[in-house]
Amino acid sequence: MTLPTLTVQVRCLSGTAILPRYMTDLAAGVDLHADLAAEVSLAPGERTLIPTGLALAIPAGFEGQVRPRSGLALKKGVALVNSPGTIDADYRGEVGIILINLGQETITVTPGERIAQLVLAPVVRAEFNKVDELDITRRNAGGFGHTGG
Repeated sequence: MTLPTLTVQVRCLSGTAILPRYMTDLAAGVDLHADLAAEVSLAPGERTLIPTGLALAIPAGFEGQVRPRSGLALKKGVALVNSPGTIDADYRGEVGIILINLGQETITVTPGERIAQLVLAPVVRAEFNKVDELDITRRNAGGFGHTGG
């Protein structure tokens, strides 16, 4: 099976930046790597911004969704503070990843380590119309836990 492709221009901001790439043929996301000169330690509960050394030109009509890596979450207790993070098509600055250590021990982020994944997704613009009433649904205003779960 061949998936459709989208061309994204990438600017490497350092000589050690690693281009994103898909790790398997049907992977939805590409790995983003830490572009660090030295290891960074994160104590439990600590968060920090990790540079990727990359700037992207995402085509109009798409966004980049930055998501956590499940292996990093399971093995080290590392998550992304703003997940998923959005990279808008008009942003041209460096992609940075805000990591947080939710584990119970200090962890180390090493130069070149895979720290997040990037999924490219189409964007739809909405038109918001003010109304006096909304249509009624079976759920209606049922909120958190309304289905008993």
